[in-house]
Amino acid sequence: MSTAPSIQPPRARRSSSLAGNVNVELWGWLFMRVSGVILIVLVFGHLFVNLVVGEGVNAIDFAFVGGKWSSPFWQVWDLLMLWLAMIHGTNGVRTIINDYAERTGTRIVLKSLLYLAFVVTVVLGTLVIFTFDPCPPGSPADLLPSICFS
Repeated sequence: MSTAPSIQPPRARRSSSLAGNVNVELWGWLFMRVSGVILIVLVFGHLFVNLVVGEGVNAIDFAFVGGKWSSPFWQVWDLLMLWLAMIHGTNGVRTIINDYAERTGTRIVLKSLLYLAFVVTVVLGTLVIFTFDPCPPGSPADLLPSICFS
């Protein structure tokens, strides 16, 4: 006669706690709720400014982005949106991997690829936001957007 594995009570401490009293899954769950609310504000604010204020979608071009990112406010706004969206999405996919990847090796590979994609996207996105220069020095004046002074 074989013994069936016992099922833990839903509120029991899991092995996913890092140190004694820290429950990683609880903090991940709480982060998803808080970041989701903040992301709604950031995304709808982004859409409102880009699509409703001004000339709408027809006005979005290289000069529009260059002018927007010349303001530290919009750099921080877009950086927060990028970071929160990436952390929120990565945490969600991590949860799905934990739920559906049955073998430990598969779970490690999938989560490693997920974290690599997260790091690459966040690093490149952050660099683009803070190093973007719509008016590079030495560029021909006819190729520069209208916001640049030649």
